[in-house]
Amino acid sequence: MFSDIKVVAIENVFPEINAGKYPAKTEINEEFEVYADIFKDGHDEVAANLLFRKQGEKKWQKTPMIFLENDRWVGKFLTQSLGLHEYTIEAYPVENKEIISTYDKILKVYADRVEARFAAWYEMWPRSQGTIPNQSATFKDMENRLPEIKDMGFNVVYLTPIHPIGESFRKGKNNSFPAKPGEPGSTYCIGNKHGGHKAVETSLGTLEEFRHFVDLANKMDMEIALDIALNCSFDHPYLKEHPEWFFKNPDGSIKYAENPPKKYQDVYPLNFFTTENREELWKEMESMFLFWVEQGVKTFRIDNPHTKPFLFWEWVIKEVQKKHPDVLFLSEAFTRPKVMKLLAKSGFTQSYTYFTWRNHKHELMEYLTELTQSEVKTYMRGNLFTNTPDILPEILQKGGRAAFKTRFILAATLSSVYGIYNGFELIENKAIPGKEEYLNSEKYEYKVWDWNRPGHIKDLITKVNRIRKEHKALQAYDNLKFHYADNEHIIFYGKFSKDLKDVVFVVVNLDPFNNQGSMIYMPIEELGIGHTEIYEVRDLITNQIFTFRGKENYIELDPTREPAHILTIERWLDR
Repeated sequence: MFSDIKVVAIENVFPEINAGKYPAKTEINEEFEVYADIFKDGHDEVAANLLFRKQGEKKWQKTPMIFLENDRWVGKFLTQSLGLHEYTIEAYPVENKEIISTYDKILKVYADRVEARFAAWYEMWPRSQGTIPNQSATFKDMENRLPEIKDMGFNVVYLTPIHPIGESFRKGKNNSFPAKPGEPGSTYCIGNKHGGHKAVETSLGTLEEFRHFVDLANKMDMEIALDIALNCSFDHPYLKEHPEWFFKNPDGSIKYAENPPKKYQDVYPLNFFTTENREELWKEMESMFLFWVEQGVKTFRIDNPHTKPFLFWEWVIKEVQKKHPDVLFLSEAFTRPKVMKLLAKSGFTQSYTYFTWRNHKHELMEYLTELTQSEVKTYMRGNLFTNTPDILPEILQKGGRAAFKTRFILAATLSSVYGIYNGFELIENKAIPGKEEYLNSEKYEYKVWDWNRPGHIKDLITKVNRIRKEHKALQAYDNLKFHYADNEHIIFYGKFSKDLKDVVFVVVNLDPFNNQGSMIYMPIEELGIGHTEIYEVRDLITNQIFTFRGKENYIELDPTREPAHILTIERWLDR
């Protein structure tokens, strides 16, 4: 029994996700910090090392851990390559380095590309990028839009499905059923005689033309993200080749998809829960992801992942990333919070969030603090989308241009990764009455947009994306901190770079209809500013300079002009 005594205790290691079952997340060439309680009985001094290695390597590297306070220690190591890394802790009495205690788990962290943390997504509906009414755009038309998207500052162009669209049971305009002759159907109804998930819709062009589109985007320092919806039309080749892969009705017929109260008569979901055919089906899905990686796609947005087994995602993401560790996965899981979190733990690089519906000050502060300051930040990166093809939030329907500006600035500055769906920049907010759905949605019809129509906010989008690229503080995810403002309609927060050389504050009027003023309380102690000291701050949106004194300062925001300030302390610009 005496041989089991641990001379030094190692407890409360952070991060440790579900007792080490799942890896934490970081980015390549970032210092990954590990915390632990390390102590022993008596009064002897202790020391500790953080051990780390790339998964698959036999030899551990080590770096000393530093005492913080109250038996809490911290260590850090640099993740210099993509993929899984392992870490653990050893500790020992200073007077006897031979008596080493080692933590009883080997923990993991996955190092992604930097774009996993810092990116601006532009969601494009492919067939709506053209100029001819009642006709699909082509990959060439989509190429013609890339310069404008690049100029606005986006670096990820995310495409809704580009696969062949089913002919049978098509949905028509505004989700009517059945479709009228000539209506193109929903792009989420995948598969026809030309192929399924490894083919492109012929009206868009050829697979070779798609590869050219991807290559052109890459040359412009943008990447293409592809929407993967694991749905099949009645005409999908899988139904003839593998009818056993689908859910069945009691009479033996294949069952179409439902998400009560919605019915998707044009879509048949694959049965990932089957045990009899699971291996064959799962491997086919892996081959589908690898096929698109071969075409140059390195980022996938997954439609409704919560309707498939967690174990499937854990397996397929791991298998794809073994071969291609730079591939990223975005989870479109607008579902229950714990389900969303487990999907993130299971391997998804990023996740959609409830930001889309968080409008009031207290709920924004509570939710974003959870995402960026709690344990959640170690395994889940929140990609804040302002809107989606399925979701036109009430605030955008009623708040007009000011609400669009506000929601954009919030998304782009609360998180280091965010996205908009095309039409947002045009203040598109025509909704089906009583619903959070677009009227005359391009999901079900061809659309031609005037990308320069009056009232757009492309200038603001361009300016804010430029600010994000120029300020390191806005490129970090977990450095968000809310500060006090005494008006419930004014939200005030800041982001600091680790070296404190870049400090950005954001003040937003959440009321799209009225001027709002507030005292804001600057965290002067953290900034080294005296209580009576005068200093200047610059609004990076308008380039206006304000003179502040000490902690308490007054601001007022008119939503009909600019509903927000993005501020930096002017006297720090020369550091």
